[in-house]
Amino acid sequence: MKKPIKITLSVLLAIILLLVVAILAVPVFVDPNQFKPEISAAVKDSTGRDLTIDGDIKLSLFPWLGITTGALTLSNAQGFENKPFVTVTTSDISVQLLPLLLEKKIAINQIVLKGLVLNLARNNQGLSNWDDFTKVPDPATPPSTSVNQSPQASTSEALALFAVGKISVSDAQVSWEDAQADAAWLIKDLNLDTEQFSFDTPVNVALSLQAANLKSGFSATIQLKTALTVNDKFDNFSLSSTELQSTVSGENIPAKSLTSTLTIADAALESDKQVVKLTGLKLAIGEALLSADIVGTGIKDAPDFAGNMSIAPFNLAKLLQELAISLPAMQDAKALNLLSWQSNLHATTDVIELQNLAMTLDDTHAQGQISVNTASQSAIGFDLALDTLALDRYLPPVNNSKKQTLASPGAALAAGAAALPVETLRKLNADGQVTLGKLTVRGVDLQGVKLKLTAKDGKVATQQSVNTFYQGAYSGNLNVDARNKKPVIVLNEHLTKVQLEPWLKGLFKKPITGQLTASAQLQAQGSNADELKSTLNGHVDVSLKDAVIKGVNLQKIIDNGKALIKGTGLPTDSKDDQTLFTQITGTAAINNGLVRNDDLVATAAKLHVDGKGSANIVNETLDYQVNAILPAQEAGQAPSPPLVIAITGPFDNLNYAIDATALLTDKARIEKVLDKNKDKINKLMNKLDKKLGPGTGDLLKGLFH
Repeated sequence: MKKPIKITLSVLLAIILLLVVAILAVPVFVDPNQFKPEISAAVKDSTGRDLTIDGDIKLSLFPWLGITTGALTLSNAQGFENKPFVTVTTSDISVQLLPLLLEKKIAINQIVLKGLVLNLARNNQGLSNWDDFTKVPDPATPPSTSVNQSPQASTSEALALFAVGKISVSDAQVSWEDAQADAAWLIKDLNLDTEQFSFDTPVNVALSLQAANLKSGFSATIQLKTALTVNDKFDNFSLSSTELQSTVSGENIPAKSLTSTLTIADAALESDKQVVKLTGLKLAIGEALLSADIVGTGIKDAPDFAGNMSIAPFNLAKLLQELAISLPAMQDAKALNLLSWQSNLHATTDVIELQNLAMTLDDTHAQGQISVNTASQSAIGFDLALDTLALDRYLPPVNNSKKQTLASPGAALAAGAAALPVETLRKLNADGQVTLGKLTVRGVDLQGVKLKLTAKDGKVATQQSVNTFYQGAYSGNLNVDARNKKPVIVLNEHLTKVQLEPWLKGLFKKPITGQLTASAQLQAQGSNADELKSTLNGHVDVSLKDAVIKGVNLQKIIDNGKALIKGTGLPTDSKDDQTLFTQITGTAAINNGLVRNDDLVATAAKLHVDGKGSANIVNETLDYQVNAILPAQEAGQAPSPPLVIAITGPFDNLNYAIDATALLTDKARIEKVLDKNKDKINKLMNKLDKKLGPGTGDLLKGLFH
């Protein structure tokens, strides 16, 4: 028994000795460079391309079978630019010999490529310069497969017998020219290093490159570090401890350059289960940090992604400044200094939703949800609730020299809608609402603000209300039809017990105060404020209680006239002159920006006033006549003739003047007063003229007995 074993061992030792001798002898007696012509010819026969081997070929056989080459060049496909498809300065590929001999396993020890240049191209016909490498085999001669073994199983078994060691690609360059799309890209300084590859084992990968769009001038510098794990079926991939740093530059990039860092704790793709997971994703741009955890299912058949995302508090104004994005001047220099965001994310092929949203902007806190329905022309849905918004701090600094305008919430919305391009209004597709607990505008707190918006196919509709609007209430609705060249705007509004003084603050030098209840039905067409004013039509109803008309005192005018007639001293002038009315009512018709009122009625303790006239909204001027009647003081006594006052001029600087023609209707009374008090009146004439204008004294005498 011992003898056969001894013989067998002797034979095995002899075989191993012969193999070692052969391995050592082949590099000595065989020169691989003599096979260059045969290698080039073989490549020519199989690909139709020319392979040029400029440097020496070197072989190594133990402990691995390796080949090292100098410069290699493979020609381009026919019909493409006359430059190489690929060139390599040096290459070094080695295969472990013992696993190949003993296990029939291909274990690549390393692949080293230096100075790789790959030129990819596509012509105007859509053909690429690598199509000849990917031709589909003739279906008449399909590859043979075992009856009991599927192609997938054969591939898996083949991959199980394949292992790759270190891969190193340095100073590589890839160009891409697409004549069909008129695009040109260049990737240079490409460096790739990996550790020894093994299935189901993390492999460290480091990649760096510079990419540039040769047409637009856009460029990017990228550095990637990660640990890659792949299973033997190549259907499950995972990345861990991933860090991607990038700097992009170009004319369309804020500040011409933008640097960001993306890190992912774990990322996994399970193709067999159609699942992808991203855990610990963080994207940093300046001080802004976005974090997210996302899981996707059905990624091939019915993609569905869910997760959460947040933005840590950061200074938005500072980031925008760093990105060279200029901000308009605002009343508060500390505006936009704080922004944070939290929400759940849900996305499918049809909809993207941000649920349970919680956002903070400075002192404003918002909650709600936002959705975009991509299956319905990117319809936007939203439901947001804000606790408080100090709008003043974001508005331009107050310019006292600039004329201010009076606008209700609906009018402000109408002006904003008209200022938008018609195409924008036509494309707007939205349905949602916003509520505010408190809105501060021009120093006034508005409570319970609510806005509903629906927009589709060029038609925009809003419903807006304010529970506390300048101590009163407001409600209204706006409809914009943008299907024509110029939008048609219809506005209905209702004001209830609104205090005029704070609302008119800064608009009039001598404002009107009181409690306003009004309604308006308006229509206009245009794309800017001037066009809207000139085409404004509609109807307005107004009721003003406890009104105070500042700057004019009708009772004082009458008293001045009495004093002049009696020869007594005039009452002392006061900067606080005003007229008080218990109620003012009236209606107005608007025709192309001209407001006409013919039924004004105002009542006061000692006066009855009616009026009529017009206001031109286009040039903001008033032409109005007020008739003030002093009731009889005693029973049976006839009332005084009316005192007619003309109110004219621009809205912000109205002029009040007595209409002298109205007093000339009672000549007998004037003559009687003149005869009785002729001397007194003559003495006071100069004083009267100075106070109320030349000739006015004679006319005022007609007011009194």
